[in-house]
Amino acid sequence: MTEPDTTRSEHPLTSQETPTLDLLARPSGGFAMVAMDQRESLRQMFAAATGRRVDDDTLTGFKLAVAREVGPHASGFLIDQDYGFGQVAAEGMVPGGLIIAVDSLRQEPDGPVEDTSIDDTIDLAAARRAGAVAAKLLLIWRDDEHRQRRLETAAAFVRRCAEAGVLSVLEGVAKPVQGREADFDGPAAIREAAGELAGLLPSLYKAQVPLGGAAPEDRLAEECALLDEKIPVPWVVLSQGVERDDFPAAVRAACRAGASGMLAGRAIWSDVVGSAGTAAELRTRSVPRLLRLASIVDTCARPWNAR
Repeated sequence: MTEPDTTRSEHPLTSQETPTLDLLARPSGGFAMVAMDQRESLRQMFAAATGRRVDDDTLTGFKLAVAREVGPHASGFLIDQDYGFGQVAAEGMVPGGLIIAVDSLRQEPDGPVEDTSIDDTIDLAAARRAGAVAAKLLLIWRDDEHRQRRLETAAAFVRRCAEAGVLSVLEGVAKPVQGREADFDGPAAIREAAGELAGLLPSLYKAQVPLGGAAPEDRLAEECALLDEKIPVPWVVLSQGVERDDFPAAVRAACRAGASGMLAGRAIWSDVVGSAGTAAELRTRSVPRLLRLASIVDTCARPWNAR
């Protein structure tokens, strides 16, 4: 496969510059970004692949391998402070825009993320000086008694990013209220979450793929068009919850409906977790997947500045 053009004219941020999404975009104006900010969920993936619980150094080593092998082909690269951000930034491993995850995750060792908050140990101004051009916050959206508190957290995140001079990437993941799973309408909840959270005007909104991507492409495009109506800012899709082989069609459907690309992890590198030859497997499996997704973005995505 011919590698899509990743040439960019941007320079690192100076203290005076106001960032734009060009720092995370491909020349086409779309986004083909890699997420490598998973923490306990990545440890769970290693346990599933290897049958053992791995240590922090193993997580960091895998993240750095993804940064070295896959990062050069990504228009943006997301990583967390605890497992590799400092080294990725200091060594200039990724030419695309560097994004720091600022979410503190409430998660049992073997369970899903149940709630989040802003990690106040992260200094956004220092992250910018280190090389970050954006920050990302995951918000678990539920129609429960904590809904307003989560909305206030999201608003604080957008405000803090603006004050620090970095782009804000806000990710909303809709989940059912415990005990009310039978009444949960996933696509409607994704739209409602997007309306509230993207309405806070982050630089970029990161949305779930409706129906888990498990539907014909035209059906996904219809659902994504309804989602697009709720989002007043540029948006991308994530890959969690979508089967790896279904993700390219899901990205194409979302882009046809108005999305500007994707920020994804599992759909790119999940089957390399626990591999004996991580670097080689990333080169032969993950890089071609990312290049294919980048080609879809270049062909189908709405440029971010056309929003």
